[in-house]
Order: sequence, then C-alpha cells, then structure tokens
Amino acid sequence: MAPDPEFEDLVARYYRPLYQFAFSLTRTGSDAEDLTQQTFYIWAAKGRQLRERSKVRTWLFSCLHHEFLNSRRRQTRFPHASLNEMELELPSLSPALIHPLDTAEVLHALSEVDPVFQAPLALFYLEDCPYKEIAEILDIPIGTVKSRLARGIQQLYHRLNAAPVHAGKRSQHD
Repeated sequence: MAPDPEFEDLVARYYRPLYQFAFSLTRTGSDAEDLTQQTFYIWAAKGRQLRERSKVRTWLFSCLHHEFLNSRRRQTRFPHASLNEMELELPSLSPALIHPLDTAEVLHALSEVDPVFQAPLALFYLEDCPYKEIAEILDIPIGTVKSRLARGIQQLYHRLNAAPVHAGKRSQHD
C-alpha cells in the first residue's frame, strides 16, 4: 500500500502536541505514545468523515481525550499492579537527579488534581489552546472551561505548595 502524503503531513504536524497532551494526562511516555498512535489510527479509519478540515486539530485533541477517558474506565475495571507492588523493580533516583525534575514535579501535582480539571489545565497551559477550542475538544460550554480552569489552578497551587521541598534543592541564596 502506497504511503499517504496527507496523512504523513498530519502526523508530522500534530504528533508532538498530541503526545505532550497525552503525556500530561497519562504521565508515562509509553501510555502517551499509545494514546497518540491510537488517535492517528482512528484518524486513518474515520478522518475522512470530518467535513471541516479547519477543525482537524480540534478533532485530534478531542479524539485523544476521549480515548484517554476510555482507557481510564478500562483501568478502573481492570486495574494494573500498584506502585507498592512494583517498588523493588523501580530505579532509584540519586539526589543529583532530583533538581532537574521540576517539570515532573508539576506533572505529578497535575496528576493529583481532580481528573475533571486535568484536561482543561493541560490543554490551556501545555498546549496553549484557547477557551473556545478547549470547549470544543472536551465538548463542554466555555463557562465550564473557565470554571474548571479556575478550580484546577486552585488545586494545582495547593498541591505544589504542599509538596515537600527536596533536601538541598534550594538554598536561601537562590
């Protein structure tokens, strides 16, 4: 089967932002890759149905978000092993590696925010989506987007301020 240049262009254009959004939701690279690939798979199967080509970005982000929610439901029904069970298999981090983990710390705090607020926060702050586009992606009114952003920001703020500062991470002279 011959490669489709339009599809390849679409992947080249949207893979990174979709992956970043997926990573902000899943917090794991492999799950983010799976979600992103599933989104493009669905596009390949159903994308021709989209009448307004100007809405491709919104369609892709919306599709990814729906797939994320579906995967969450599946995980609830069929849970995987907990971190406590796998603790011995996880790599240990040295204190020297902790400082550059600020992004990971923020993503972890984002993961502790109520799930209903995670997607609007990720779309707004990580993907620079305007309110209207977030409303379309999540299929909710713009007022709800603004409300969820405000409440999500509050939760994120409290979680980041409640997070313990790593020993030696910051000095009084920083």
